Amino acid sequence: MTSPYLELVASLRQAFPQPVSDRVHDAYFVFSFLRALDQLDAMKSVSPLLGKPALLDYEGARLSRVEDAPQSLEHVTQMLVQHLSGLFIWGHPRAQINVVPPPTIASIIGGLLPSIYNPNLVSEESSKQVAVAEVEVSSMTASMIGYDPAQSAGLFTFGGTATVLYGVKLGLAKACPESGRTGLRERIVILCSERAHYACLTVANWLGIGQDNVIQIPCSAENEMRTCLLETMAREVLAGGGKIAAIVATMGTTDHFGLDDLGTIHDIRDRLVDEFKLDYVPHIHADAVIGWAWSVFNDYDFHVNALDFRPRTVRALAGARRRIQQLPLADSVGIDFHKTGFCPYISTLFLVKNSHDLELISREQSDTPYLFHDGHYHPGRYTLETSRSGSGTLAALANLRLFGKNGLRSLLGHVVAMAEELREHLEGHAATTVVNRGNFGPVTLFRVYPDGVDTFSIAEHELKEASYREKLLAHNEYNRRIFHLVQADALKGEGVVISLTDCYRETDYGEPMVALKSYILSPFAEEKYIEAVLESLWKAREKIAAEDRA
Repeated sequence: MTSPYLELVASLRQAFPQPVSDRVHDAYFVFSFLRALDQLDAMKSVSPLLGKPALLDYEGARLSRVEDAPQSLEHVTQMLVQHLSGLFIWGHPRAQINVVPPPTIASIIGGLLPSIYNPNLVSEESSKQVAVAEVEVSSMTASMIGYDPAQSAGLFTFGGTATVLYGVKLGLAKACPESGRTGLRERIVILCSERAHYACLTVANWLGIGQDNVIQIPCSAENEMRTCLLETMAREVLAGGGKIAAIVATMGTTDHFGLDDLGTIHDIRDRLVDEFKLDYVPHIHADAVIGWAWSVFNDYDFHVNALDFRPRTVRALAGARRRIQQLPLADSVGIDFHKTGFCPYISTLFLVKNSHDLELISREQSDTPYLFHDGHYHPGRYTLETSRSGSGTLAALANLRLFGKNGLRSLLGHVVAMAEELREHLEGHAATTVVNRGNFGPVTLFRVYPDGVDTFSIAEHELKEASYREKLLAHNEYNRRIFHLVQADALKGEGVVISLTDCYRETDYGEPMVALKSYILSPFAEEKYIEAVLESLWKAREKIAAEDRA
């Protein structure tokens, strides 16, 4: 008589991909996935949501427990599909929420295949050709941004914050070589712009540098670091005996697509090294997780304009390139393929200009006695992670091959053209004003005002004059009301889903300025959906006016 556990094992074997080819079971595997896709497809509608908005029952979730008996694969699949109900469909042309793209079919397959066979990029011993893919993507991307692929190196990691973490960690190793073993014994700072991602604060916290030692440099109206103040504030740190772990240049801010001037930052860094006779060179990390993709235009001839972009789009793309082509001046670069590379989460590459820098954070072989005994490629010697999935790597490789330069150029050009179209309409209406006019990317920040407001001058007054504080706060609340009404319509399949930022920047007198945000990253975006944004805004204004009259 077979024991119960063996019967369960025999049954559960059917829930695994078979290790030896079995046509019948392989068909069952494929069919199971297709059934899940069919169930998801049935949840699509004109709304930019899967299914319908659902109440998020966290209290019920806390009561969940593991049951004694196994459940069928079909039942589990149905349950998993239901957990996607209510999600935004990022590729929907009515979704203009944030810097989240729809992934391509190729990148989805690239992410799926490693999930079946589970390679671990800790070493080539456990990842084989997937390790080769990591080197391929690193070299292809390094060449595209302007690094020498023969000298640089890259590794996939857990997100944009991780790339800042790696960059600052290398800077720490340069400025304080013993800090990895003995800890920090002196003041050390991170310099970044006031528009830099909060990842800089996170990294300072986690590395023990301390958030108070993140020095945020004021920005210009174009949301780029004011390099004259960078030099002044860096000089004060060095004159006071402190050290600089890293200067983080933001190459495409999340809210504004602001681009720091890496060339000037690089010159300042080198000048300070000579002036203070430093025994180390402060590390420059380019946080280009959004802006990196524009490097595909580095060798594009805008005069010939073979892809026939409109003149205004050409200007925007060329404006971004003037900063992005400086990326080779950075010592390391952070790249998110799951942002402007149209890959699934998580697909993040950390690139270092000089591969020898990674030796600064390498482990001793004696620290890892059960690893790295065979082959030549062992990134686990210097990565924070021991376990690293191959999914992000193959997803990125898939899209680099799928798009080629002209494909990625066309996608980026299209979303920028659609954003330009939206900005043109918003700038041409008496009730709206664009607050990131100098922006060259696909994000548009704007404010909506009630009737009777001079939108040609109001934003400037609100920004600079404390006497406008009450008007600013009232208009902030007005824009929040607009947002909630637009959002409610969009969830019913009407209008477009946009987002809100509570502080696109602070006024000169310390108050946050609220802005509505459209971030166009869908390849399905068309002019009719731009018009849908405007129609939704006017409908919300009319409703608020009616409410206020009542």
